[in-house]
Parts: sequence; structure tokens; C-alpha cells
Amino acid sequence: MSDSKPLTACKSGTTGIIEARTGKAFALKKGQSLKLINTHGAQVIDFFAFALDMDLRPLPPPTMHFLSMQHTRSGNLRLSPRSGSKLFSNLRKPMFNIDEDTSPGVHDTLVPACDPERYRQLGVQGHHDSCAENLQIALVEYGYSFPKDFTLAPLNLWMNVPVKEDGALAFVEPVSREGDYVVLKAEENCLAVCSACPQDITPVNGYSQKPRECNFEIL
Repeated sequence: MSDSKPLTACKSGTTGIIEARTGKAFALKKGQSLKLINTHGAQVIDFFAFALDMDLRPLPPPTMHFLSMQHTRSGNLRLSPRSGSKLFSNLRKPMFNIDEDTSPGVHDTLVPACDPERYRQLGVQGHHDSCAENLQIALVEYGYSFPKDFTLAPLNLWMNVPVKEDGALAFVEPVSREGDYVVLKAEENCLAVCSACPQDITPVNGYSQKPRECNFEIL
């Protein structure tokens, strides 16, 4: 991440909306929690995070680290984290703890963030919003950026990607319900980014294929 200006941490008690098809970044201090609410019940949120130092500045290499799904799977010995699971960085450091999850606990750690090429392959002509672009836009709003050709693998909250007996994957409707929420407690200072996934071609956001907004609260 570029720049080294300190960020301003979100104030506890802050509430708001992650608008449909857009992203939003949150600077969190260790011990703060981000509550993400599936307001309408079938919306996927792509969740990314980057570690910050004690002054809420990005960490330089080689100490820089970010949320990593492969390390999270290894650290929990599970394909999908659940209430009580920790979310680990690429340096195997715990970045978040899932303090609460009122949903059935179906989330995805296998599928990459949607990006412009994904929509081109799905037959879209012209621009289509994507989680990869939402990540970049949200970072820029905080004064930071990551190489555009490098997108972290997100934790896809509420995304339902069942693994069949033969190892095949499928995209099916989320099993989360209206008002379900997760509470992610920061285990270190970090910049979290959430994208209300704009996927409207596959049933990732429900069979209505209509991306919706989600609510959040800083605890």
C-alpha cells in the first residue's frame, strides 16, 4: 500500500449503509468490532483487510500483511470460518475474531473477487461494477492504493458455494436470512474494506439476481 499518513479510526457507535454495488473502508483499532448486517438476507459482502501500525499507518515490507483465505483455512482447519473462528493474515497472524454470527454460518473462502474480466467472460459488454474495483475505489478514498492487477482473495460473507462429492463447486443462493449479522473483532489495527457484491448474472446474491445494500455498525 502506498502513502504513510496515519488514518483516523472509526468512532464506536457509528452506523451506516454499504450501498448496493459499492465498497466502503473502515480504519479499526485493535479491540474494535465491525458488525455487518445482511439487511435483506441474500446479499454477499466481499471482505478484505490490511494491517496497520500503532499509529494507523500501513506497515512496510516485510512486516506488511493482509487478510489471507488460505492461511485462514489452514489456521482453522475448515473451509468456512464460523462463530469463534479467527481470520488470519498471510503472516499467520490473527487479524479478526468472529465474535458473533447469527446466520447459518455458510460463507466462502475459495472464490476470488469478481473483476472486469469475470464479467467479460460472462458476456457483459462495457463496464460492470466489480468487487475488485470497489476495493481500489474504497482504498483511494482513504488515500491509499494497491496495484490494480493485484486483488486479495476475500472472505465472501454469506456466499454459498457448496463443494460436491466429486469436488465440483456451484454458485447457489445464500442461506442467510433478513437481518442476519456477523461481528468481526479486530485483533490488531487494520483497514477493512467491504464490497456489497454487484454480481447480477449468477445467483450469488439470490435467485432474484438483484444486489442490495447492507448495514454496518462500529462497536
